[in-house]
Amino acid sequence: MSEKQGLKIAIIGSGSTYTPELIDGFIRLRETLPVRQFMFMDIDDRKRTIVGELCIRMLQEEKMDSEAILTADLDEAVRDADYVITQIRVGKLPARILDETIPPKYGLLGQETTGIGGFMKAQRTIPVMCHIADRVKELAPEAFIINFTNPSGIITEAVMKHGFKRIIGLCNVPINMTSSVREQIPNGELTMDYVGLNHLSWIYHIEQDGRDITKEAIRQGVKSERMNNIPPSDLDREITAVAGAVYSPYLEYYYDREHKKKHNLDSGKCRGEECMEIEEQLLALYSEKTLCRKPELLNKRGGHRYSEVAVNLVHDLYNNTGNVNIVNVRNGATLDFLEPDDVVEVACAIDRDGAHPLPLRKIDNTHIKTMMETVKEYERQTVNAGLAGDRTAALRAMVVHPLMGDYTTSQKCLDEMLNANRAYLPQYKF
Repeated sequence: MSEKQGLKIAIIGSGSTYTPELIDGFIRLRETLPVRQFMFMDIDDRKRTIVGELCIRMLQEEKMDSEAILTADLDEAVRDADYVITQIRVGKLPARILDETIPPKYGLLGQETTGIGGFMKAQRTIPVMCHIADRVKELAPEAFIINFTNPSGIITEAVMKHGFKRIIGLCNVPINMTSSVREQIPNGELTMDYVGLNHLSWIYHIEQDGRDITKEAIRQGVKSERMNNIPPSDLDREITAVAGAVYSPYLEYYYDREHKKKHNLDSGKCRGEECMEIEEQLLALYSEKTLCRKPELLNKRGGHRYSEVAVNLVHDLYNNTGNVNIVNVRNGATLDFLEPDDVVEVACAIDRDGAHPLPLRKIDNTHIKTMMETVKEYERQTVNAGLAGDRTAALRAMVVHPLMGDYTTSQKCLDEMLNANRAYLPQYKF
């Protein structure tokens, strides 16, 4: 922000039904985040209009004096922006449904961000996110991209490898994990050490009033709360002892793989189909001209505390606070068992220059390190495939991933998924 008397916030993918929660967060921090202009950008005219008009009513209801512009023009949205929030879904929910329904035909897990479904989502998304980064670099070179687009860590790494460094990846899992642990250990001053990749993370050390209570917490069954978008698991508390840490709910796809695959087959409809129904219900609610706040139904989409994570990060960047946020950033020298250019999900101090990883307590847990090393190699190859349309890199990603592995099966599933998504894969040659 310069002499413009306020921030310009560009929301790319503003037709997302999560956007009202984001605006609710900006309203909440209006005293320390002076937003001059919101740009609501989406290529879907219907959703951009319905969601955008609700957001305008929310701003008016709270008498927040910010200009709000709805546009389909990316350049108009990002020009001279201070912060660009990306929350896009290339192919929309029908593409997600393919990600979740094709893999089970081959005995593989169909999931939005994990395994081959997450791989394909990344392939569709990487070219578009790199284009957005190019436009931001030209039209708003001082802006930060705040990326919520999934799979967040992979997308953030791809954009960095493409050459755009002013990007920070976000997820609501870390704040949900740390908050749920605090609720289960309510007394005293609690500190936690968190490490991982996006949707592959652990709280591996817990102290209460300076005393190490990690083993005690594990024995007592302290765990992360279940997320609405992840089906219930049959895992007992011994799995926490096996992991030696409080684990992300997404790790249930690894620790309870067969149960999750069975749920895929038996549920009747996939999560993407459920989300499509919820989305239409939300859009119908949003269309009501009397609605001036986010409805409770929004919590069913699985994005709990999304606005808190996003708006707090923008607040800390703008106000140069030094506050700690768990975000997806370049590893550098933070984890010596990974490469410097790998993107990791760790605690960072936030100031006007970006996110700076904090030193981590030594990780002696070989389970965590081995899983991170393995899945990070999958992520590297996924990025290589997405940037270059490299089928060999795609297969390398699949054979190393714990949820895939079998070459012949992965090859057959990949062929069908590439063909089903070819309209969104300009980097591949068909």
